[in-house]
Amino acid sequence: MNADLLLVLGLLGAAIVMFVINRPRMDAVGLLMMAMLPFTGVLTMNEAIAGFADPAAVLLALLFVVGEGLVRTGTAQRIGDMLNARAGGNETLLLVLLMVACAGLGSFMSGTAVVAIFIPIALRICHTTGAAPSSLMMPLSVAALISGMMTLVATAPNLVVSAELVRQGHEGFSFFAFTPFGLPILVLAIGCMLVARRLLPDRRPPGTDSHRPPSLRDWVETYALTGRAFRVRILPGSPLVGRRLEQLELRKEGINILAIERQARFDTEIIRPDGTTELRAGDLVLIDARSAPERAQQLREELRVEVLPLEGSDYFFDRRQQIGMVEAIVPPDSPLVGNTVLDARIRAEHRLTVIGLRHGSKPVAEGLLEEKLRAGDTLLLTGFWSDIAKQEADSRGLVVLNMPAERADVLPAAGRAPAAVAILALTVGLMISGWVTNVHAALIGCLLMGVFRCVDLPSAYNAISWKSLVLIVGMLPFSLALQRTGGVELAADAVVALAGSASPRVLLGVIFVITAMLGLFISNTATAVLMAPVALAIAKETGVSPYPFAMTVALAASAAFMTPVSSPVSTLVVGPGDYTFGDFVKIGVPFTVVVLLVTILLVPVVLPP
Repeated sequence: MNADLLLVLGLLGAAIVMFVINRPRMDAVGLLMMAMLPFTGVLTMNEAIAGFADPAAVLLALLFVVGEGLVRTGTAQRIGDMLNARAGGNETLLLVLLMVACAGLGSFMSGTAVVAIFIPIALRICHTTGAAPSSLMMPLSVAALISGMMTLVATAPNLVVSAELVRQGHEGFSFFAFTPFGLPILVLAIGCMLVARRLLPDRRPPGTDSHRPPSLRDWVETYALTGRAFRVRILPGSPLVGRRLEQLELRKEGINILAIERQARFDTEIIRPDGTTELRAGDLVLIDARSAPERAQQLREELRVEVLPLEGSDYFFDRRQQIGMVEAIVPPDSPLVGNTVLDARIRAEHRLTVIGLRHGSKPVAEGLLEEKLRAGDTLLLTGFWSDIAKQEADSRGLVVLNMPAERADVLPAAGRAPAAVAILALTVGLMISGWVTNVHAALIGCLLMGVFRCVDLPSAYNAISWKSLVLIVGMLPFSLALQRTGGVELAADAVVALAGSASPRVLLGVIFVITAMLGLFISNTATAVLMAPVALAIAKETGVSPYPFAMTVALAASAAFMTPVSSPVSTLVVGPGDYTFGDFVKIGVPFTVVVLLVTILLVPVVLPP
């Protein structure tokens, strides 16, 4: 063992110690290692920072942007809501569905890409259900790693091992040769994660629930809005057809038109109503009606409109992507003080409709339009989110007091979900086909997300998890340093010496353990490159079939569960799950033992030596 190797191993050991004690944070450790490695003389500074140009790092950055496109268009929300709906509030079933979905998609594309896509979906589920992100992030990374054990193209080590078989004159693995091992491991992983999630701490900020903003449903109850929302269709022959809203004076009847849904050529158009808006037959009109039920019924008959059921169960919740609410307070110097709600012309000036008023804590139940405004009154306004945002920025006359919790769920590019799905499908298809490299496919997908306005440049840059990228880039140089100093060859020679003339199952166990341990320090692809020839040499020396040995190397290379730096798949979930190094050791080491046992028991049965 030479001095250069000792220096590299010393730095590697120091990095592992810092990871274990979680001081400093992991990305800072990565930067520190990049700064220290050139001092060993093994690597130049250019080689130490070459990870910033590594295809894996670039791929991650691009896939973060693709994932952001799924978030901004609501695709991630819909997938998360679908999984959540299927689970029916059952957290156990939810975890099972998420892991199966992740492993299924990862069977045909990069597990790293799958995690980058599923992180926003899992975070959306946590936001909806109130679950801690730490309860789903690690199961997500485990499922993505196991997806590499499903098919030939699921991960690079599988292709490396199959190519080594062909290079030595054997037939390579078939597309589904890995599936008999991946499926039972996935089933065991789901069971283990259902038990192990109780060992993961809930690191949500304290007081999250007690300081949550009010929701739209809170305001519906506070301001007694229940029963006031109607969706009506204007029938042919209605006296409303062809008339402008300013001609109707419906507000005097206690009727506010909040929005109009009009069928366009390919989609439904949501129209912001104003005095010049002309109604048409077939329009769906969203109405807030303060009239007495008897008078409302008379108006429906007089105006020839059809009352439709509410799709969102209460006060247009199904349209909360377009229409929201906001609480605003009347300041003492407001010109609105002393005016009635009707005379204040809030809708004309601010394009928002007053649907509730409170003097102090007492809501005004009747005569809202004739009620005079006082300093300190709280108004509940409704309208399009874009107008609410303008009101938030303009404090003249009214000062925004509270924004609802649903504001955080408003999608910046809600109408572009079909484009985002098509771009994702194209990106995945290009990755599977092999027509272009994975990085090239992700770059095409990223640019298309911008072309179709699923993302903009600020959101693209903000979407990238720089902490994860810096950590990965900082640890990549160790692979080159260990190879250059002879550390990898030393480990390979030790495997051959240790193997001796033991039984095939023992040999498979030794190969698995050494491969998994190497994977702690270098990439799983590099591990497969180094260990595949060693495994095949052992098979040749002992006179047995090379296939179980090659398969063991491939499975062990994907079993990177033990530390957050064993694989980019694990590194990606560190930030969202707020995990420490010890969390991965606590969960990953026992499960790696489970995978080891499955491998040495099942591989010789499916692929006899």
